Amino acid sequence: QSIVSSSALTAVGNLEQLKIQLNTGLDAGLTINEIKEVLVQLYAYCGFPRSLNAINTFMSVVEERKAKGKTDVEGKDASAITATGNKYETGKKTLQTLTGREEKGPKTGANAFTPAIDTFLKEHLFAVIFSRDVLTYQQRELATISVLSALAGVASQLEFHLAVGINIGLTESQLRQVFTLVETHIGKQQAEVDKSVLLKIISK
Repeated sequence: QSIVSSSALTAVGNLEQLKIQLNTGLDAGLTINEIKEVLVQLYAYCGFPRSLNAINTFMSVVEERKAKGKTDVEGKDASAITATGNKYETGKKTLQTLTGREEKGPKTGANAFTPAIDTFLKEHLFAVIFSRDVLTYQQRELATISVLSALAGVASQLEFHLAVGINIGLTESQLRQVFTLVETHIGKQQAEVDKSVLLKIISK
């Protein structure tokens, strides 16, 4: 719940409420490095400005808690990525694991129209960010889905990541809980859009 709430509030830039949820996350047992990793993950989906604002907010939360004598668990640092193979192929394999589908044939859609975006997605997002080990694939997708659920105009990307989430083990019940939290923090109208996207996925 803390990952969902913090991700959604980061996406819309509500730093006042984000501060509350970051404190809640630490109180619930998330480590400092797990929360850092969530906020780093989010830059790929809501941009560097929102991610950096959230990281700065979290930094102030950690400092305030230390000043009050609270001891939070630092947690495991992300391991260095030592793979020396082709990053594009690494990212392609990671994406295939997430989607459960093998990528065959020529590129299509935006990836064909602008091949650079296909390269950036595979070599950086999926080969680097998704290869970091502090969070599981499920946690990363939960954060991603939460950001996309909070933002208007990204239904197609939300549809893709809901399908990924289901493929790697997130349940319909968990996803509906995401939308309940989005309704609480972002609004009913956006949550209704999210529910309609999920319905489209599960009715296929």
